[in-house]
Amino acid sequence: MGPVIEAQGLTHEYPDGTTALRDVTVTIEAGERVAVIGANGSGKSTLQLVLGGLVEPTAGTVEYFGETADAEAVRDRLGVLLQDPDDYLFNTTVREDIEYGPAQLGMSRQAATQRVAHLAAELGLESLLDRPPFRLSGGEKQRAAVASVLAFEPAVLLLDEPFGAVDAGYRERILELVTGHEGTVMLFTPSVDAVPEIADRVLVVGQDGSIAADGPVRDVLTDTSLLRDNGLRPPATVQLFEGILDVDDVPLTVSEARAHLLDQTR
Repeated sequence: MGPVIEAQGLTHEYPDGTTALRDVTVTIEAGERVAVIGANGSGKSTLQLVLGGLVEPTAGTVEYFGETADAEAVRDRLGVLLQDPDDYLFNTTVREDIEYGPAQLGMSRQAATQRVAHLAAELGLESLLDRPPFRLSGGEKQRAAVASVLAFEPAVLLLDEPFGAVDAGYRERILELVTGHEGTVMLFTPSVDAVPEIADRVLVVGQDGSIAADGPVRDVLTDTSLLRDNGLRPPATVQLFEGILDVDDVPLTVSEARAHLLDQTR
């Protein structure tokens, strides 16, 4: 199907002179699940803003879906979830926020209503649909923002910390919705523990704003020196089995660790 995003030589400097991105070149193929990890302040959120068309890079180019086009021309195919849900919720009610994307794309009223009902049920928002967003708790806002970006079924999801303020139960529901998305997913996060559950490829943004690594999940997340050198904590299970098992056998998730331990007791 070809690439959905091709970025060449992206550099971004803020007005105070801070360089947030440094010569980033990356291609994202259709259907890929990519995690972008980096320490706080590394530039990963700036990369999301640039790839999502919300910030113009100081240098470099981004092409979408194999064409030279600005992000505005493909806005209906990009679902950008910002880290702060208050940046995403702007309508009078939660229902209107979730309906906004489908309405802008011309989805029928019936289809939009069904989509809202489905996401509200999945994310525990049914009793909150007619409430103003400013009256929601932090976790409720996060769930409403996730529902809003999923509602119009974009071809590419660019998600910054979608689990940030939600409890464990709703984290699992969001995880299921994201992994069930039929398009491309990019997850931007400083936390590596959720990465194996979503992604099959990982980009590490170094503390200088460049790409320090790009590879399969296992190769990157078991390279503890790489992670620590870039201000990242290795996954908890990797730390637990570090130095005990060969890299190819190290569990990346709690379920893998549980299975390994059960095998050892048989």
